[in-house]
This record gives sequence, C-alpha cells and structure tokens, in this order.
Amino acid sequence: MPKDHGIGASSKRREDVRFLTGDGNYTDDINVHGQAYVHFLRSDVAHGRLTSVDTSEAGKMPGVVRIFTGADFEGVGGLPCGWCVTDRHGEPMQEPGHPVLAQGKVRHVGDPIAAVVADTPEQARDAAEAIIADIEEFPAVVDMKAALKEGAPKVHDDLSSNLCYDWGFVEENREAVDKAIQEAAHVTTLELVNQRLVANPMEPRVAIGEYSRARDEHTLYTTSQNPHVIRLLMGAFVLGIPEHKLRVVAPDVGGGFGSKIFHYAEEAFCTFAAKAVNRPVKWTSSRSEAFMTDAHGRDHVTKIELALDADNNFTALRTDTHANMGAYLSTFAPSVPTWLHGTLMAGNYRTPLIYVNVKAVFTNTVPVDAYRGAGRPEATYQLERVIDKAARELGVDPIALRRQNFVTEFPYATPVAVEYDTGDYNATMDKLEEIADLKGFAARRKESEARGRLRGLGVNCYIEACGIAPSNLVGQLGARAGLYESATVRVNATGGLVVMTGSHSHGQGHETSFAQVVADMIGIDENMVDIVHGDTANTPMGMGTYGSRSIAVGGSAMVRATEKIIAKAKKIAAHLLEASDADIELKDGAFTVAGTDKSVAWGDVTLAAYVPHNYPLEDIEPGLEETAFYDPANFTYPAGAYACEVELDPETGKVTVERFAAADDFGNIINPMIVDGQVHGGIGQGIGQALLESCAYDENGQLLSASYMDYAMPRADDVPFYSVDHSCSTPCTHNPLGVKGCGEAGAIGSPPAVVNAVIDAMQSGGHKVDHIDMPVSPSRVWTAMNG
Repeated sequence: MPKDHGIGASSKRREDVRFLTGDGNYTDDINVHGQAYVHFLRSDVAHGRLTSVDTSEAGKMPGVVRIFTGADFEGVGGLPCGWCVTDRHGEPMQEPGHPVLAQGKVRHVGDPIAAVVADTPEQARDAAEAIIADIEEFPAVVDMKAALKEGAPKVHDDLSSNLCYDWGFVEENREAVDKAIQEAAHVTTLELVNQRLVANPMEPRVAIGEYSRARDEHTLYTTSQNPHVIRLLMGAFVLGIPEHKLRVVAPDVGGGFGSKIFHYAEEAFCTFAAKAVNRPVKWTSSRSEAFMTDAHGRDHVTKIELALDADNNFTALRTDTHANMGAYLSTFAPSVPTWLHGTLMAGNYRTPLIYVNVKAVFTNTVPVDAYRGAGRPEATYQLERVIDKAARELGVDPIALRRQNFVTEFPYATPVAVEYDTGDYNATMDKLEEIADLKGFAARRKESEARGRLRGLGVNCYIEACGIAPSNLVGQLGARAGLYESATVRVNATGGLVVMTGSHSHGQGHETSFAQVVADMIGIDENMVDIVHGDTANTPMGMGTYGSRSIAVGGSAMVRATEKIIAKAKKIAAHLLEASDADIELKDGAFTVAGTDKSVAWGDVTLAAYVPHNYPLEDIEPGLEETAFYDPANFTYPAGAYACEVELDPETGKVTVERFAAADDFGNIINPMIVDGQVHGGIGQGIGQALLESCAYDENGQLLSASYMDYAMPRADDVPFYSVDHSCSTPCTHNPLGVKGCGEAGAIGSPPAVVNAVIDAMQSGGHKVDHIDMPVSPSRVWTAMNG
C-alpha cells in the first residue's frame, strides 16, 4: 500500500495552492514605494569599440532620473567567476574582466552600454532609445574553431588569444589511451554537436534594488536560485558591500533550469543605482532581453572515439571538445565542460582508460553556463551515441553491448576520478525492457510501415553526479565557494516547527518534500512544519539549488539539525519522565521510556522547553532551536535506462515521439509524485533539445533565434505520455536519507534516446545514415535520407 504521509508518500504540493490561484509572490509582483524603473541600452553589434555615448538629449526627456554609463562604474568590480580551471599544462585559465556596463568595447549583441533610470518604464525606454552610442564595429568571431586560428579577431584585447583554457583529463592517461586506440580490434569514431540552448524559464529575470540611508543597508530582490551566493559575489567582489549590510531576497521564482544560478549585471546595477539616486530601482526583463542576456547552455563540438577488443569489451575512450564560453565567463561556466563533464565520461561502463580534452573558447556571443544537467547531458550524449554507432558497426544488439560492459561491482572507482558508491544498471535495464514493452516493438514497427511510416527504437543509459561535493575536493578543482548546505530548525512552544534552509525552491516542491522529511523524523503531521527559504535575512548561509543537490545536501542538513532537536528534546522528556535520556524513544510524536507505557507527547516537551519550570537549567538551557551545516563526503550517482520510439514520415522528414519510457535509480524517494513530475519535465526539455531547439547566430554575431518566432520550444503535442519507474533504487550510502537527486535525469537521458531512435528508423528504411546533429528537424532528416 502507498504511504499516505511522511517519507515515501505522494503528498500534494502545498505551494500549488498559491501558484494555481494566482497568489504567488514573484519578483515582478514586488513594488517598493517610490521606485523608479530601468531600461538598458544594449549593443546591436557583436563586436566593436565604444567610441562615445551621448546621453545629453536623453537626459532632458520627461521622467528621467539619471543615466548611467560604464564611466560610472570605474573603480567598481566586475562580475566575478566562481570557478577557476587549471589547464593541462598547470596554468590557470585566462580570465577577462566583465564590467557591469560596457567599458571601451562591446563583445556581444545585448552587451549593456547604458542604463536609464526614470519614473516609468515607458519613459526609461524612450530615453534609452534617444541615447547615441557610437560603435566602431569590428569583425565578430562566432565559430569556436575559427576563433582559435592565427589572426582571428580577439574578443578581449588584453588576453593572448581566444583560448580560455586547454584542459586534459586524466592527463597521465593520455599516452596509454592513444596506444589502446591504436591497438584496438575496433574503433568507432563520431563527431557531433551539442547545440546552444536558451533556458527559457516561465518567469523572466527581475531585479529591484533598495537602499536605506538611515540604516546604510541594501536590499536586492531578484529571481535567483541561490540568494546567499549572489549576496557573497555581489557584495564582496563587485560593490564592496559588507554582507551584514546587504540583504538578498528571492521570493517565488518561476523556473530556473540553471539560468538563475548566476550573478548578472542587472542585479549589481539595480543595487548600485538605488543608492546613487536614493530611490528603489526596478528592472524587469522582456522575453527578447532574456534571449540575449540570460546565460545560454550547452554549445559543445566533440569528436569521440571508442575502442573495443575482439570480444566487444570497451578498452579506451578519447574525446576532443570545443566548448563555447561566449564573450565573458559566467559564474560557473568554466566548470561545466570540465569537472561536470569529464568526470562522467565513464558512464555506466567499465572502460579502463579515458582521456578527455576540452578547449574552452571566447566568442562574440552571450555567455554560456550551466543548463539543466550541466555537463552531464553533454557527456551522456557523446557516450550513448558512440555506443549505439559501435553496436551497429559490429552487428550486435545495442542493449546487449551495454549490458556486457556495465559496472556490476560497487563501490567502483572510475578512471576519471570519481567513485560510484552504489547502483544496479542491469536492474534498471530490466525494468526498462518491461515498462517500454520492447518485446512488442516489432509489431508496432510493422503497423507503422503499413501506414508508410518508419518506426525507430532508441535505448540509452545515463549516470550523473549530483550534490557536488565535498568542499575540500571541489576547492582543489578550482571552486571558489564551498558546496555545503545549511538548515536551522526552530521549534515553537506549541510544537510547530519552522525550518530555515539555504536551499531555494523555484518549482521543485521543497515546501512539501522538506516538510515530509522533518515530520517523518518526529512523527507529527506535515502541516506542523513550515519551510522558509529565499531570504538571506532569515536563513542560514547556504549554496542554493542546482545540480540536483536540494534533498541530498539541503535535506541532509535538515536531518542533522532535526537530530540535534530530537536529542535535546529527549533530555527534556527524560527529566519529565524521571528516566535516563538513553532510554527515551521517539515515535509517532510521543516520547516513551523503552519497555514501559510511560510517555509524554511532543507538544508537552516543546512547551517545557520554553516554560522550563520543571527541569534543571544547569543541565539543559531553555529553547529548542538548532542549526546544522552538511558537507557531503561524495557526489550522489543517480542512474537509469531510457527508451524512445519515434515514427518518421519519409516524405517530409517529420519525427513524432510515439512512446517514451524511463527507469531511474534515485535512491530513496521522498515524494514519488514530485519525482515523477521532475522526470516528466526533464524529458520534455530533452525532447525539445533533440527535435526542436537551437540558438543560432549568423557570421556577424547577430542572434537569429531571439524570440519564440524563431526558437522552437516543445509544446504539449510534441511529447507523448511517459512511462516512468523508480522502483529499482539503490540507496546512497553516504547521506542520512539515502537519496540521490532526480531534477536533471530526464534532460540527461532523453536526447540520445530520441536521436538513437531516429537513426534506427532511418536505418530500417534502408537509409545508411549513422548520425544527425540535434535538433533533428524535418529538413535535416529529409536531407539525410535523400543524400
């Protein structure tokens, strides 16, 4: 029987009451008395020298409060990068400055040149259009390989080249990998593109700066996945504001997918400008601005080689990737194609030798950073596409080839520096074959063919690393921040709890699932637990939400804090029951002396904590509030197997996803319904990447896909009903909940499944096509089939 409460129950999301009735409190819903509005003048060329900015006429227009240019930010810090990658020669990456407003040069379409603060949004926009910016246009560099050629235009004049870093991992494996590939019985080679994407969360970014002269305090309201990180980066490295004088609030946030992790220029500007004009200052992004200011995702070009012996065992893997950084280094950009990608190249398989080379490149495009999965989708796509191609070249079943090479003994130390603590990849594949009804595929293919359609089946596996950790390790790898999480649990006298967390929810259902964890530990109703997040003024320092870390890291911090609460409550209960605290048991919201019927209710103990008339204060101080910081010992490693069936119209090249099945191992499950929703959403985004989405620039650096008219987002009729299962779970061995994380799995596992299915469909029709780059559009499919 399914559980009806606590851990493992599909409790309804409590936050949906306000979200579905229009009572959410999003950043754009916040309006501060006396606020002014900002409109940014942005560069319409990708690369050029900013020779002058004439604001004289604009400054005279109605409602204009002040106009800011790059000159106003001289002496102010640039936007910092939070991760420094060391290249394969031991040298730190090239790290250019990133000014809040352009200084001397513009480097991509959308680079902010000036900002108008005015009484109304319309007045700010009109004045911005009256500013005359004189730009001496330079040739733009958009193609990564062209950017590395001798004589290519330099994005940053003060750097030696457009190469950010040349990273090799594991460098000591390089010669052995080269030799293994030379001596292999079979080598499969594939060149592929993981195209640039725009995250497109439902809510565009907003920033509101407010300054109190009386208290000399700043407040920033922003759409962020990690308000504490924004406070640290902006306060310490950009504006020089002490953290105790800077409050960052991220209220309800309508989706992020990674794009709201980073510290953006607009946040720093609004905070700076609010003090400068002594008025609150608000900026709301338009969707068009979002396309050219939100950090983009992916954008890798890769050559991958897989070596196999005569018995089809994997012996070596080698990849060479060019990764686009865009014009500047976004907050965590350098880590995505390196430590979040290279460390996952072993996948689910026993490949003894692996070498990963990544060249990160500056171009005249919007900066690129983490997007749902962040490095793990890129690794999985490379690996699962080349395995499928190898199976076809060898004439073997693609599932059998995978099973033959699965890791089966745990813990397993990969050759790319991570250790999988637990897993069962055969079990998830078994479950996939069952829920996807692979035995019935032949009949379904025959039925499609009878209607003049080609049907294809694509299967793949994935593994990801979630809850990036531990801090001492990532510090050695270049992270400039710790990656712990925090929680404060405050128990009220009447027994209710307030849990304040450094994690942040922007659609994941934390207010429901976190409450389930704490309520289950104590044995009380979930409605007695309130979850507070998103405000640095009333939550402990935490690193926020991304990388599927919320329950594995943030939830574990809550467990540790709640354990402290329970330990103290047992001492109080022991005194009330005249027993030893070692004999006290807590179950179903009551403290009992083991082996007796003597008990005291949770509410009686919490009242005694605040009305300490009857326990010795020399042994127990009043109150019931505890804080814990949790720094994981290792990543968690969710894994799974996915199957996709597509139908292809050979006359038009149109691909339709007919069936999709996902078997995932997420460890212990807190709320199955929320997990299902996370997987559904991720698969939808993965199908979008595989078939529809692509962020495109022309050779001059002009963004060609700057609106929904040109950027194809998946709609309801582009995705099927999914069959998902997470029953084959192996609990994580190193966090107290045994959880692994589920937020990114769907987006990681789905793109190769879709593309593998499309290739299989074309092959079934006699078309000898072994690869098509995403998005697998009708024109690309038709062209491939027709030569």
